[in-house]
Amino acid sequence: MASDQHIIMGIHIDDRIKKANEVQELLTEYGCNIKTRIGLHEVTGSFCAGYGLILLELVGGEATATELAGKLNAVQGVEVKLMTFAHV
Repeated sequence: MASDQHIIMGIHIDDRIKKANEVQELLTEYGCNIKTRIGLHEVTGSFCAGYGLILLELVGGEATATELAGKLNAVQGVEVKLMTFAHV
């Protein structure tokens, strides 16, 4: 059955080296709700940025997405934004 909406979550991490374990634990907890995951961070030559961005496509409804967003936002240095696209 097709979903009636696409829920996209953007997770900005200001210090991905220090926060990676805590963020990953939460993503693992909600692993069955993550359809697509893309990680972005700047890498050029010998430079690898300490900040990063994770994009998620979620399933399981808005309540689940909001719950995960709340837990991630509680991690210092992590900011979450949600976008929901409804099919009409």
